[in-house]
Amino acid sequence: MRLVSWNVNGLRAVLKKQLFYPTFQAFDADVFAVQETKMHPSQAELELSDSYHQTWSSAAKKGYSGTAVFSRLKPLQVIYSLGLVAVDDSDNESVNPSVLDDEGRLCALEFETFWFVNCYTPNAQEGLARLDLRLAWGEAFIRFVQEMAQSKPVIICGDLNVAHQEIDLAHPKANRGSAGFSDQERADFQALLDAGFVDSFRMLYPDARQAYSWWSFRSNARANNTGWRIDYFLVSQDIADAIVEAAIWPEVTGSDHCPVSLDIALSW
Repeated sequence: MRLVSWNVNGLRAVLKKQLFYPTFQAFDADVFAVQETKMHPSQAELELSDSYHQTWSSAAKKGYSGTAVFSRLKPLQVIYSLGLVAVDDSDNESVNPSVLDDEGRLCALEFETFWFVNCYTPNAQEGLARLDLRLAWGEAFIRFVQEMAQSKPVIICGDLNVAHQEIDLAHPKANRGSAGFSDQERADFQALLDAGFVDSFRMLYPDARQAYSWWSFRSNARANNTGWRIDYFLVSQDIADAIVEAAIWPEVTGSDHCPVSLDIALSW
């Protein structure tokens, strides 16, 4: 089974560049997940083969966030939110993590033999302005996937908006404490692994360097490969032995992220 994940940074923009369909067709994936669609399905007609079932989770705010999954098999059920709740009656976003559930950040699809969770983790933002919300999301997400793993194996993919280790970004010292490489976010990612999940790429390539999936639009970062690895496929430990290959595809353009993929010996 081949699984692919890609933060497209605006699906309509990638469609307009005529870069989505060639990529989609070339991968010929069983499940193709996208993040940051920035659209509702009614805003563009996606011309996929009838063999793919489309699952969309769109943000309440138009042109923002959003996730989608295109799968050869129709899921048994889909969950679209973590069920985050406000801690008081304030409209202040900083104390109301429930706002994150309105941003289309999750598509969790149940199939007969596994759960497939497509996630677009909130960015902590400049100055870590949204760090509290980011960590509230992380804690809830861990509980969410742990509960799923009690019934069947779980595969997690998406833009998790964190570089786990220094090896996962080009300039770790300069970015220490920045959004995506703060101690708190890295600890949150480690807690997810400790909860019973395996980083598929690092399992196969523990020492691979300059393996990045996102590059800033600034300073010619992509051409210079001064990037970050923030897009992942994680699997629950009970199916880690089934991993065949995990790859990053920097040659695929159209977004500031490139696709990542997982080949795994798993049936529907």
